[in-house]
Amino acid sequence: MSEEETPTTEEAPAEEAVEAPESAEAEAAADAPAEEAEPVAVLSRKERKALRRRTHRGPVGKQMTPEERQAQRDAARKRKAEQRRAIRAKAKAEHKPGEPTPPVEKTPGKRKIRQGTVVSDKASKTITVRIEVARRHRRYEKIVRHGVTLHAHDEREEAHEGDVVRVIETRPLSKLKRWRLLEVVERAR
Repeated sequence: MSEEETPTTEEAPAEEAVEAPESAEAEAAADAPAEEAEPVAVLSRKERKALRRRTHRGPVGKQMTPEERQAQRDAARKRKAEQRRAIRAKAKAEHKPGEPTPPVEKTPGKRKIRQGTVVSDKASKTITVRIEVARRHRRYEKIVRHGVTLHAHDEREEAHEGDVVRVIETRPLSKLKRWRLLEVVERAR
């Protein structure tokens, strides 16, 4: 035998394997049980669901023009609106009116009181008070300090720089003054 004959003998079995069954129905029948029986046992629940979705052939609706589809949407919208109207009318008929809420009595709120150190008393009848606030940080739990400076009304000019004073919230007295001196807690040395 020559070298040319050897490849032809190797090709012959390959050609036999390539040959398809004579009818397409026989092929579909042969493949169908293998596809259904094997994957069900091997595939996960999610994969089986996806397979069912891909192979599902639902009823085919009639072809509609865009105008027909819009008319169908409008009709559905109208029907739903009528249903909503009926439900609301029924709820309104069943509703029993209650007593109206009485008007709220106006009582003055509790005023804030803060304690701080006088930073400046240079202005007439006004002191600048620095209030130091120390809080624990929510995440890092370190003590974080920050201060607020506010202007307070000091009618008799009792407080001086360095004094520890207590101030109370009041109505706006000027552009910046919303606090009033309540008492001098500790005098500066």
